[in-house]
Parts: sequence; structure tokens; C-alpha cells
Amino acid sequence: MSYGASSSGSAPSARGMVGTGSSCSSRTTVVVAAIVTSTGPLSAVRKARNAGAARIASRTAFFISAIRTPDASRYVLSCTVICSTAASSAIPRTGDATDRTACRGSVDRDGEERLRGGRRRGVRGARADYAARVTSGGLTDVRGPDGWLPKCQDQLESWIRGWAEFGLRREPLHPVVEAFRCLIDGDPVLRMHAHQMIEQVPSGGDYERRRLESVEQMLELIDALLHVAPEFSSDLMVIVPFVGILDWTIATPAGFAFYRDQRVNDALRDILKAWSAFLSGPDSRSVLTDGESGWLSSEAREAVNLDEYQYDADDEHGGFASWNDFFTRRFRDGRRPVAGADDSAVIVSPCEATPYRIASGVQRRDDFWAKSELYSLEDLLAGDETVEGFVGGTVFQAFLSPLNYHRWHAPVTGTVVRAVVVPGTYFSAADCYGADASDVTVSQGYLAHVATRAILLIDADDPAIGLVAVVFIGMFDVSSCVFAEPIVAGARVDKGDEVGFFQYGGSTFCIVFEPGVVEDFAIEAIPKVARETPTLLLVRSRLATARAKKTAPEAG
Repeated sequence: MSYGASSSGSAPSARGMVGTGSSCSSRTTVVVAAIVTSTGPLSAVRKARNAGAARIASRTAFFISAIRTPDASRYVLSCTVICSTAASSAIPRTGDATDRTACRGSVDRDGEERLRGGRRRGVRGARADYAARVTSGGLTDVRGPDGWLPKCQDQLESWIRGWAEFGLRREPLHPVVEAFRCLIDGDPVLRMHAHQMIEQVPSGGDYERRRLESVEQMLELIDALLHVAPEFSSDLMVIVPFVGILDWTIATPAGFAFYRDQRVNDALRDILKAWSAFLSGPDSRSVLTDGESGWLSSEAREAVNLDEYQYDADDEHGGFASWNDFFTRRFRDGRRPVAGADDSAVIVSPCEATPYRIASGVQRRDDFWAKSELYSLEDLLAGDETVEGFVGGTVFQAFLSPLNYHRWHAPVTGTVVRAVVVPGTYFSAADCYGADASDVTVSQGYLAHVATRAILLIDADDPAIGLVAVVFIGMFDVSSCVFAEPIVAGARVDKGDEVGFFQYGGSTFCIVFEPGVVEDFAIEAIPKVARETPTLLLVRSRLATARAKKTAPEAG
């Protein structure tokens, strides 16, 4: 990982600064956050890193990261150490001088393997770093996307540092990341925006420090993510790691322009496809275990209500072929019955989601990018020829957290008129929200119009319902909107039938009704106001009831 060398060529001077000890597991442990500052060139800092690793490798688990100071005058070498109480006595305490010559030595084989495994342990290391920082009171609480990223800014920054390690870069970059690098380098405007979005500080006080230092670092972190699946954590969940890395850049003036460029989105599409390919392969099952960070651990099973789903408790990976297979797991039979199975007027929820918004009298074209989050049917439905029939109608929107069920179901019985996936943006956000724009819980209305989405049009058998449009929208890391194989124009669907799924991550959906169709919405479908506990609308439960169609009186 190249940060460039400072102007000084002197050997690094180091100073140990150790945080307060903290018990972070059932074992007797102490967490030590050791910071080494250097005014030397990158090569000298690398030597200091290796020397420090040699000193602690035989007795500890650790991860090491580096951050360049804003004025580029030095590097901050951060080493988070987890060791036994006895071994901790060998680590210098705050204010103790640490002579680099005293740390001279090479990393032994076991230590080197731990060092190379540091990236895989980024989340676990960050959790330990967070535990140390809690005791020193250095945390700033901010609200993150619910269930997507840690709600504490310092937790997320610790996670980022767990990935930004010296000497762990893959050579060469994955072809899709290399193509992205060439795109940025080859276009002066994109190169300008890419550098500016890292340099610009969002308006607001939630961003204490810069997470990314260079475009090169950003690309290397993206490259690293292509080879890992998300781990489970009760306190430091980073379920959308691309957002974890990029969200600072998303909410900047240059970032708004960069992530709306079609060429950038084409490159990001290829990157996310490559990651999805890994998540669909057997190597992604490394996190499908009953270990501490595994999705089959007792804590994880409770968090995702795994007992409600189909899985093999006797198999080490739960019977899942891949991470994506786990993510799109199905409910056990009978867990989600179809509401109003014999009543065609009952419209069911196509997804298991939290209600977000209900809008009536929607227009053909409106300012969907405004903070009022108006729906623009022509854009939402990608210019479909049926748009005019929905003008003046109703839109219901709800969002799925990463831990929700991610398959889609037909809201009504009828005939499929159209099923199409519309390419769109991947990390674009509504700039009207400023620094909060990267929070997917506030950009959903905007994303419904510009993000990659699957549009399903069903002509309901019940004439009181008529044509229904369901739009399934992938948000940020999520780009794979997949229709089930039988879902094509002319196909018949019964209410509650499976029609497709989101392949990884959180997402949102909209269902659009023609004017005068909805009599009322279920209580569970009504969005909660601020500070109220949100309601989870179960898939295939009642979403709304259609108004009975009036019949003309008989003559005579």
C-alpha cells in the first residue's frame, strides 16, 4: 500500500502509548492500543512495523494499520494488541520510550502468518480496538444505517483501520479493480472528482477524522473486499463493507458527481458482480460456522431467528452451499401463511420489511431528488408504457434490513405483464441531505428512482385492483435483483408465490396502485413517526385491502 514518502528521510522515532486494559472475552485478556509515530519514509515505517510485530508475535494476536496525518508530515502506526495479562507486562506503557533497536528482529513464521491474516481479522481486531477506546472515553455516537453499519462512528473507523494495513496488498489488483483504476486515471474529470471526494469534509460534526487517505488506498481496500464474506458481530456489524469504506466519499460534493457518472457505475457493477461471484462460491462459507464471528453461532442464530428458516443443524455450514445461499434462505413451511388466501381483495406484502412511506396522488413526473421525497412515476417505473394509468395513485415503500428475509412474493393473483431489471446507480445518494446522504434510511425515496431495480407488473384477476407495479430496489452494496425463472410476461402467479430475490445486503421496495384502489392499509403497514419503535411488516401478511369496485345499476 503506497502512501508516498514524507520529505524527511530520517529513521523513525517511536513512542509507545498504551490504552487502558479491558476484558474483551471470557478469557483473562488485556487490550493494548499502541501508537507509534514516524517522521521517516514509508520504508522506514515498514521496518518499524515488522520490528514491533517481532516483539509481540509470540505472545499476542494483533493487527497493525497506518494513517497519514493531514499535513502529510508523518505516519501514525497503530497496533492493536490482544494478549494475556502476564504478557502485557512486556508492552511499554504510556510515556515509556520505545527504542526501535530494542525491537530489532524478524517476524517468526507464526507471527508472519498472523500478520498476513490481519486483514481477515479486521472486524475482530477493530472490536478489540473499540473495547480499548471505550475505557478512554474517546467515542462519538452517531446514528448509522440501522443494521447496515455500526451506529458509533469510532467503531466504523476502527473497522476501516483494521483493513488499512501495510504490506497486505494483493498483487496484482483484481482485473475489475484494475479496470476501475485505469478509468479514473485516464479521465481528468473523474480523477479530479475521485481525489476531491476524499479531500472534502462533509458538513456536520460526525466525521472526526479522515477514513481514506488516497484513491490508491480506496482501490486496495475495495480489492481486499472481493475475497471475503461479511462476518457476524453483535457490536461491530459491517454488513455492507463497500458502504463502510465509501460512505464518507458518497456525501461530498465531488462524490455526488462521481457516483452518478455512468462509466463509474459500469465499473462498480463489474466489481459488485465479481464480489457476488465470490459470495456464491464455496470459499464464502468460511463465515458460516459456529465460531465467534460465524453466522451459525448461538448469538447469530438468535439475531437472524435462524430456527424459522430451512437449514441443516448437523452440517458444519448449515447445509448452505455459499454465503448467498445462506442469505437467501427460505422460511420453514407454515412460518409465513398467505393472508386472505380466499379473499382477492386482500393485498399481501411482497417482502418482509419496515414501512417507510405512503404517498397518494403521485404524479407522472416530480422532483424525486428533493428532501420532500416526492415520487416521480415516469422515473420510478423507468418510462414504462403503463405509467399514465398510475398517475394520481398510491405508492407504498418499505425497506429490508440485512438480517431480514430477502425473497419476493406476489402481492396479488394475476398475470405477469412485464418483468424487467433496470440498471442504475450503485452508490449515488440524495445530496439534499448533505453529510447524512449516505445513510440509506434517508435516501430511499431518491434511490427508488435511480438505483438498480427490478420492475414487476401484474394484471390482477380482481378488477377492483387492476394493474399493480412492484419495484424491488437494490441499495448500495446490493445490486443483484433476480427474478425467479418462471417470472416472465404471460406467466400466472398466485398471491404469495415466490417471484424473485435480492442477492445480498439490505434493500427497499415500492408497490404502486392505480387511483382509488386502496380502501385501507393494515396497521402494521403504517410508517412510524420519529422516535417510535418501527414495525416489521411480515411477508405475505396483509398489506392493504382493495376498495370494492362499484357496479352500474341494472336498467329498468
